[in-house]
Amino acid sequence: MRPVRIGTRKSPLAMWQARLVAEKLSEKNVATEIIPITSEGDINLQQPIYQLGITGVFTRSLDIALLNDQIDIAVHSLKDVPTLLPEGTELISCLERGNPHDVLIYKSETIFQKTKRIIGTGSLRRKSFWLNKFPSDEVENLRGNVQLRLQKLIDSNWDGAVFAFAGIERSGILEELNDRGLKHRTLEWMIPAPSQGIIGITAKTGFEMPDISDENTMVTAWIERQFLNILEGGCTAPIGAFGKISGDDLHFQGAVLSLDGKKIISIQESFPKNDFKNKGKELAENCLQMGAKELIDEIQKELRK
Repeated sequence: MRPVRIGTRKSPLAMWQARLVAEKLSEKNVATEIIPITSEGDINLQQPIYQLGITGVFTRSLDIALLNDQIDIAVHSLKDVPTLLPEGTELISCLERGNPHDVLIYKSETIFQKTKRIIGTGSLRRKSFWLNKFPSDEVENLRGNVQLRLQKLIDSNWDGAVFAFAGIERSGILEELNDRGLKHRTLEWMIPAPSQGIIGITAKTGFEMPDISDENTMVTAWIERQFLNILEGGCTAPIGAFGKISGDDLHFQGAVLSLDGKKIISIQESFPKNDFKNKGKELAENCLQMGAKELIDEIQKELRK
């Protein structure tokens, strides 16, 4: 039997994720081969992601490789994966979730005394949440892999930048921050992107391999992605969604914000974990009734300008 061909983006973080999947499969006595593939999102680092006009900007090349039988499975940061997968493919596994939160990396403690800061991020969600809390601040576009973004922060006059904690941790950068004169603080008030911190594996429908999933992670990924799917409908918008399992209960919080962060529609609910199947849809529909549809329509009009 030939090795399972693992497709991945070429960034250091993506390669780390692919190696972790290879290790998990090796524990099940499955041989693997890692095949790096360049994505559109890695080629164009100048424009904000939402301006690229490509659904699944970091995943499309891997989808094509799957459908063309160049690879057997594709390994992703699940937050980058569209909720509607290409026909003939499916999400088959989610590894145990890492830290789901965002983290502020900054240069000096004086950042917290300032009345106006300059913060870098390429994420609409992070920008909107930041401006919701700090409306006087300026937010600059920041693209590239984790290492490139960190260097851009160091070379700029910015006060700080927002990253996914899991990406910083998995890239081995947390240990380097002090040596580079940087500090960090977890932003637990910022609702994460749906599936942030989760490594997801997609494959062509019917592909079989040993199960390496974490059950609780699959449940939270399901509800967060369902919430996003109903609200977003394939469009780009600043949306946060986070499910946390405690015992037999699932605690969920979600939000959609305006681009300037001035408007926010949020929802929180706890329910039995076993009731998760349609909860994402139900909670998203509640948000729509609270005005999220009109807010998202406004966002789309602004982004098309």
